Amino acid sequence: MKRRTFLAGAAAAAGTVPARAAAPFRLIITETETPLVPNSVQEFAQTLGYYKRAGVDVELVRVQQTPSAIAALRSGQGDMANIAIATAVELVARNQMALKAVLSPDKTLPFLVAAKKTLARPKDLEGKIFGVARVGSVDYELTRLALTKLGVDVERIQYLAVGQPPVRAQALAAGQLDATTISIGVWLAIPDKTGLTVLIDQNAFFRAAPFVSKVSVVTADTATQKAPQVEAVVSAVIRASRDFAREPQRWVNAMAAARPDVKRADLESLAATYRRAWSVNGGLNVRNIEFTTDTVYRDSDFAGVRRIASSEWIDTNFINTALRRLGVDGTADPR
Repeated sequence: MKRRTFLAGAAAAAGTVPARAAAPFRLIITETETPLVPNSVQEFAQTLGYYKRAGVDVELVRVQQTPSAIAALRSGQGDMANIAIATAVELVARNQMALKAVLSPDKTLPFLVAAKKTLARPKDLEGKIFGVARVGSVDYELTRLALTKLGVDVERIQYLAVGQPPVRAQALAAGQLDATTISIGVWLAIPDKTGLTVLIDQNAFFRAAPFVSKVSVVTADTATQKAPQVEAVVSAVIRASRDFAREPQRWVNAMAAARPDVKRADLESLAATYRRAWSVNGGLNVRNIEFTTDTVYRDSDFAGVRRIASSEWIDTNFINTALRRLGVDGTADPR
């Protein structure tokens, strides 16, 4: 202890005491393992050195559920959290938290409609049994919106509440359903797809129902007090997203290291599907955000909740600053 005190005093006398290192910027992730979706870019931006090159020291904080992420933000134990848009909107609308969405690492919801091979076109769904989580759930609402745009009379479909996506996929494979909406990851996980087909693929579904699942938010105080770190994180995620879009094998290799439990062939299939799904311009497309917000307010949980404008909770300044330096990438994202 005396030696350390002496050295510190000597350094001070020489005017060479280093400044105290800034605390790491704590990024809260609500997945306990690396997810098989573009949101994984948040983690790979750290393991592949993008945050470091952007000049920010990032610490990943894993929590199991969104409530834990919100609690960490409230208590100051985290600086940025990737949470569902519905949660962010409700917290702001109810004046429970002053949040700002600054980025969406995954600008699309990877939904597709899987069905029996006997169904050749969306119109064939009329009169059939369609599995949903529950009436009024996000998959229910989005499916109805997407199918309506594709010319389907959604009132002629028989909706059956089955539960979570893996359960719906199992019911479809067992012949208990004619079709259901699931993510591409759940689709790839079905062990035997005999007799099944992708009736509406991910890209077609998103074009019809451009729902953004999650956004990365910070508190209003963090947006002001830690603006340089927020900007660096946003820039790093955009850079990593662009690299994954241009060279899908980079994502495959990173994911293979993080998730050795997943077959490489499946990762390559996912990479091909995600080629235009990366948030190469930050992911906060105003039209898509407004569509998502409209969909969220359809839920019965939002009955009587104050309607908020996007300007009240979306802050594109960090993305705009990054894009002024990096330029807009129009190859995979028209913004």
